[in-house]
Amino acid sequence: MTNTTARIKKAGKRFEIIVDLDQALKVKNDESNSIEVEGDTIFSDSAKGERASENDLKEAFGTEDVNEIARQIIKQGEVLKTQEYRDSEQEKKFKQVINFIVENTVDPSSGNPHTPERVKSALNQAHVNVKKVPVDQQIDDIIEKISPIIPIKFETKKVKITIPAMHTGKAYGVINKYKESENWNDDGSLEVVVNVPSGLIMDFYDKLNSITHGSAITEEIKENKGNGAESKKSEKANIKKGESKSE
Repeated sequence: MTNTTARIKKAGKRFEIIVDLDQALKVKNDESNSIEVEGDTIFSDSAKGERASENDLKEAFGTEDVNEIARQIIKQGEVLKTQEYRDSEQEKKFKQVINFIVENTVDPSSGNPHTPERVKSALNQAHVNVKKVPVDQQIDDIIEKISPIIPIKFETKKVKITIPAMHTGKAYGVINKYKESENWNDDGSLEVVVNVPSGLIMDFYDKLNSITHGSAITEEIKENKGNGAESKKSEKANIKKGESKSE
């Protein structure tokens, strides 16, 4: 159990509480509604032990109920994170990046995945700064930085998509990042071929389904070792988040 300070400035006054960090973050992220305030006390300055007055609490929060005030402070204000917590979160994110690379990339010379140890070594050698944002939002930059150190390429799924005219505007932002080719039809619909990293394909289909309300038609293109490619067509993009049905 690690205590921390949650604080807010409201009605021109500062208010602080001492709470358990994990518990406060669950409340902050709508994962819980339960909070215990140390000493059932609302401070104006917790470091000095100065309590907030009843009048100030009523003016700022419209109540003197400690739990209700605590929830408002946590939800609307700032929960201070300890250095230990920040280090732990950074380590988790670093491991997420390693796992993603191991599961979704290969050594192009052998076709085999890299080991976690080799990926970690490459990340450290390239001095990669893993950010707090989701892995898929930074993975391209990370791959670019480590590719001079280890030979690496994404395992991808190639998909042909037909998007109805009414949804092309919003859908284009989702597909553009992975687009290999495109063709605009006379009726305003759009046909594109995309190459999506295997580890992101489910999320890609989720976003596409949400925007097109399941009206996009997808066709997974399977590369043959011998001649060209074959495809497996789905009725709609949302049949099971992109799982293809055989014709």
